Amino acid sequence: MTTEETLRILILVAQLTFVGLLYLVLFAFGRSLLRDLRSAERAREAARQGIGRLTVLESPEDEPPVGRAIALGPINSIGRNVNSTIFVEDDFASAAHAMLTFRGRSWFVEDQGSTNGTYVNGHRIDRPVALSYGDELMIGRVRMRLER
Repeated sequence: MTTEETLRILILVAQLTFVGLLYLVLFAFGRSLLRDLRSAERAREAARQGIGRLTVLESPEDEPPVGRAIALGPINSIGRNVNSTIFVEDDFASAAHAMLTFRGRSWFVEDQGSTNGTYVNGHRIDRPVALSYGDELMIGRVRMRLER
């Protein structure tokens, strides 16, 4: 075998190796993209089902009705404004009363400067407060429990 033939074989091997590596990188990229798409679909499904829920325990104006389970998304506005995520028909609730958010692995509730305040387990809050499942939230005269 001559030097020229050996060089051609080495170039061919280098080209085939490059093409193989290129396909390997494309395969890894496609697999990563597919994994991200599946993860996004799971997140959308979780949002549809809700990360948690609020069950209405007491509602003098019956909006929301007693016994209703309200599915929660990651960010929930609560108030008398009809555009709130959770609409509360109560004269003691403000239009933008409170925000209920899921951050990391915990739920937090924050009063939005309401006139009558937001209560967690009977205590008025003045800063964002972490909630646990089973805690009771009172917006105006509407009492709700955070559940899974």
